[in-house]
Amino acid sequence: MIEHITVLLSSSGLILRGGFDFKPGEDAPAKAILLVGHGGADYWPHFQRWRKLHDGVADPLDTWSRIVIDEVADAVNARAVYPSDRPYLPFQQWAMRAEGLRPSPLGILMHPEFGLWHAYRGALLFDRALVLGEAPKTRHLCDDCPDKPCLTACPVGAFSAGGYDVGACRLHVRGDGVACRGQGCLARNACPHDAYRYPAEVQAFHMDAFVYG
Repeated sequence: MIEHITVLLSSSGLILRGGFDFKPGEDAPAKAILLVGHGGADYWPHFQRWRKLHDGVADPLDTWSRIVIDEVADAVNARAVYPSDRPYLPFQQWAMRAEGLRPSPLGILMHPEFGLWHAYRGALLFDRALVLGEAPKTRHLCDDCPDKPCLTACPVGAFSAGGYDVGACRLHVRGDGVACRGQGCLARNACPHDAYRYPAEVQAFHMDAFVYG
């Protein structure tokens, strides 16, 4: 079934991002879960082709993701859930458990291959166990980065040991943050693990959604 799901997702540029069986007696929404997302921007051309045919759709990336993942869920008798669902589901905790990841200083989960350039677009919930093994232990790239340039690159110091100042970030991007609007978060771009960095067009789209969405 994993191979079948992988093939179904391949036509959209999305991939499986790990999964696990919930433990017996655990307060859980299902018996097992598989996370769906992307590493890098392979999804972008597929999404853009769809978007050109559906101009004016609200929350286009979320809408497209739901269409793609809902179809896969129907094909494998699963239930699809999404990060934007209310009440919010613990996607970050699920992701850490599924792939053995830990947060970067920016709060974004650091992936050993994709760096900071990845995302989770949804999850498939199953009412049966899938007999999935434990996530492998992964190297945390931030542990080998003594300078932490991500923490000093933000023009308004939105990232610190105290957390992320969302208000300061949004105010700057809406005002003087021309580079942030056009090229993406400067702090995120300062990370040296950039092999899967999103193109500027993709970053600008996500920044616009974050600031004005």
